[in-house]
Order: sequence, then structure tokens, then C-alpha cells
Amino acid sequence: MTHTIYEKQKLMARVRRIRGQVEAIERALESEAGCEQVLHRIAGVRGAMAGLMAEVVEEHIRTHLVDAEKYPDALDPDATEQLLEVVRSYLK
Repeated sequence: MTHTIYEKQKLMARVRRIRGQVEAIERALESEAGCEQVLHRIAGVRGAMAGLMAEVVEEHIRTHLVDAEKYPDALDPDATEQLLEVVRSYLK
């Protein structure tokens, strides 16, 4: 079972929140809200999408690339954590 299926409810909840944020941008634009309000909403969506991406990428790395049970000597755990830190930092 892939991690996206295992974590489906959690991921779907995040996607629904993002959908709500995007709808808030649409409402702000339709109501001719100020640029600052629209920009804040866009930044919020961008952050939420980056967080979702980081979560899926991290689980992909842990589940499909660094399976310690299948390949206990294949990868250095410190290198894994360093890679994940870079990914998290990049996606912020």
C-alpha cells in the first residue's frame, strides 16, 4: 500500500483546506478586495501547497527510497535526514 493511500484522509483534509483558500482568493477578487488582501491569500495558498508537497515528498522518500526494513544497509540515515531537510527548506 502506498503512503498516499495510507494517509489519504489526512491528505484529503489538506486539499480541502487549500480548496477553501483558493475559493477565498476568488471571492476577494470578485468583491474587488485590495491588493494586500489578495496577496496575503495567495501567499497562504502557496504555503499550504508547499506544505502538502513537502509532506508527500518526505513520505515518498521514507517509503520508497529509504525502506530500512527491506534495505537496512542501503542508505545512511543521516544522509536521508539531510536530504529531507534540504527538501523542506526548498519547499518553504
